[in-house]
Parts: sequence; structure tokens; C-alpha cells
Amino acid sequence: MNRSLLSAAVLFLGVAASTGCYHATVVTGATPSTEVIDKPWASSFVYGLVPPSTVETATKCPDGLAKVETQQTFLNGLVGLLTFGIYTPMRITVTCAAKSAALDEGVPKVVGAAGADNLDAVTEAAQLAVLVKGPVLVQFHE
Repeated sequence: MNRSLLSAAVLFLGVAASTGCYHATVVTGATPSTEVIDKPWASSFVYGLVPPSTVETATKCPDGLAKVETQQTFLNGLVGLLTFGIYTPMRITVTCAAKSAALDEGVPKVVGAAGADNLDAVTEAAQLAVLVKGPVLVQFHE
């Protein structure tokens, strides 16, 4: 085998190995919905020391999050390598949680007035939770 070809192959394998692909997943235990927020090129800088901006999920995921994944794909790592680590993008994928059926089906509800008089509603909900040995939904209305 030609020495320069071998050197090129070793260099390519070294570059591919140094891109540092990683994958981290956080699972909340909530039932996932079909709503997914995907940011394939979330910008971070200086080898990730300056993190990407926060992914706003409040409007798209009103029932919370089921799973958050961060990863550096091969292409993300290659871009980081080519910029000498100054720009180090990553992929962020957020899976929203499905609406909980427990709040809609069979859970007792206590309705109280908003403001300073809500102690009665909370006390009633606590007593009801002990009685039914389960959760009680408390709603406050003006």
C-alpha cells in the first residue's frame, strides 16, 4: 500500500474520531405526544462552553415535556473541527408530553375563588384527597 495513501487514511480516521459525537437523553416519564421540536443546528461556541439559546417549549408543549435529546452528529462535529471549536453546533430534539387523561377522567375537582379566600378550597381538596386516597384537582376562578 502506498505510504501517502496510508497516511491519508490514518488522517481521515483521526479526523472522524476527533469529531466527538455524543448523545444524551432525558426522559421525564410522561406519555409522549406527536409534537416534536427539532433544532438540528443549535449554535454553541468554544467547544460548547457557550451553550445554545434556550429552546422555547411553553407554547408548543403546554402539558410539559416527555423527552429531551441533545447530540452532536457527525456533521455537527465536523463543522466544529473545521472551525477549530469556535463554532460547535449540536442537535436538540424535544418531544412534548401528551395531555394527561387523569385530569379529565374520574379525578374529583374542587372549585374555589381566586385570591385570599382560597384556603377553604385547598382544605376541602386535602380532606377529599385523604377520603378518596388519590389526587384531587383544585381550580380557582375569579
